[in-house]
Amino acid sequence: MSREDVLITATELSRRLDAGEPTTILDVRWQLTEPDGRAAYERGHLAGAVYVSLEDELSDHGVTGRGRHPLPSGRSVEAAARRWGVRDGIPVVVYDDWNRAGSARAWWVLTAAGLPDVRILDGGLGAWTGPLETGAVAPKPGDVTVSHDDLYVGARPTLTAEQAAVAETLLDARAPERFRGDVEPVDPVAGHIPGALNMPSTGLLSDDGRFQPAGTLIDRVGDVDGVYCGSGVTASVVLAALAAGGLDAALYPGSWSEWCSDPTRPVARG
Repeated sequence: MSREDVLITATELSRRLDAGEPTTILDVRWQLTEPDGRAAYERGHLAGAVYVSLEDELSDHGVTGRGRHPLPSGRSVEAAARRWGVRDGIPVVVYDDWNRAGSARAWWVLTAAGLPDVRILDGGLGAWTGPLETGAVAPKPGDVTVSHDDLYVGARPTLTAEQAAVAETLLDARAPERFRGDVEPVDPVAGHIPGALNMPSTGLLSDDGRFQPAGTLIDRVGDVDGVYCGSGVTASVVLAALAAGGLDAALYPGSWSEWCSDPTRPVARG
């Protein structure tokens, strides 16, 4: 897998659209402090882009014991993707407006379900210089078919808590102060999985929100067994960066929110 398989530049997307090449565009606005991005989407989005709810469509909160953002089933992803107008054989571009978190989660979920051509808009909405549309888009229903129903054993590798505990190289994508356990604004326990290395997802982005050259990350960490964060969202940013450099590492989907829910699991601080 190369950078071009994972990311698409605003220039290339604009060229595709100007040439009339069929492309499905998904707007995945999400932030920790503003998980519902629909209002922001309706204020301005790429022409034809369909809003995707990370909370409702890229997670399944009916699943218990798997952290704050459990993975959805492949069947629910298929149903949602058809609502978004995703069609077999048509490339998908996902974007967001905050640290590539929403778009990376969408990229991971859709490719784990088996969709073959999903790319993240490098730089997100901020990289787009073309016109924006307001309001909502009601697309023609799609016909896409997913090939994996259980994303925990889907087309992308994952780790269980037990596997994460013994992983040789495990990256924690959270901010340094959360990794150290200085603060914990979301989960009930502060700290990190013993043996993990801190690799904040925001540190992999340039000032303009674009992914840094993949070689920079690979040179820093070498081989990686798995990545986690608070609940499996921002870890996807690190996984996308690794994939852009040709390294297909595993996601620990439940991440810290699952790990710290079991008081028998060890916690490291500092």
